[in-house]
Amino acid sequence: MNILRNRVQLIGHLGQDPEIKTLESGKKVANFTIATNDSFKNNEGQKVEETTWHNIVAWNGLAERAARFLKKGKEVAIDGRIVYRSYEDKKGVTKYVTEIVLNEMLFLGSSGRNGEEKEE
Repeated sequence: MNILRNRVQLIGHLGQDPEIKTLESGKKVANFTIATNDSFKNNEGQKVEETTWHNIVAWNGLAERAARFLKKGKEVAIDGRIVYRSYEDKKGVTKYVTEIVLNEMLFLGSSGRNGEEKEE
């Protein structure tokens, strides 16, 4: 049952090209967002479309592959875990961030590179 703890699977479209950085430690990190869509009928019976944006973080080899193969608008399936963190901005205000740390990704759609990528 441990494999079910803190596990997130999403299919969505990239909101922007991944941004990759190399940290002082030499580790690479890529950040990007994906949008997932849901629809439902409201109390008046009208169909309502709802988009949710998710912050994704990929490390090392996955970061490099994300930056190389993923582009704005591409569809991707991701598997990861939710991480909550906070930091203080320049004005001393505490900011809270929810992110999904990527474990695996699968490139979807006819215009993307098909295949599964895992953290190594």
